[in-house]
Amino acid sequence: MNKMDYDRALYYTHRSEWDNLLILMVRTKDQFLSKRIEQFLHAYHFESDYSVIEKKLYSLLRYIDHANDTIDPEHNELTMYSLS
Repeated sequence: MNKMDYDRALYYTHRSEWDNLLILMVRTKDQFLSKRIEQFLHAYHFESDYSVIEKKLYSLLRYIDHANDTIDPEHNELTMYSLS
């Protein structure tokens, strides 16, 4: 997986660029990242309970943090996929 995908996801989330986040969701090869983005965007657009939106946002941000920590700097790829 490409470290740029995680950097872009973080940037788009911080800037509330939902269209770009949606495009990233479709283009990334990381299925876990794609699913977390999908869940967050769905909650953001359709959920009326803010705590659910917040939970999905934190889930996305935690995964981005986890993925950035597990990327092998030499190969720019994830070394493992499981969240501990």
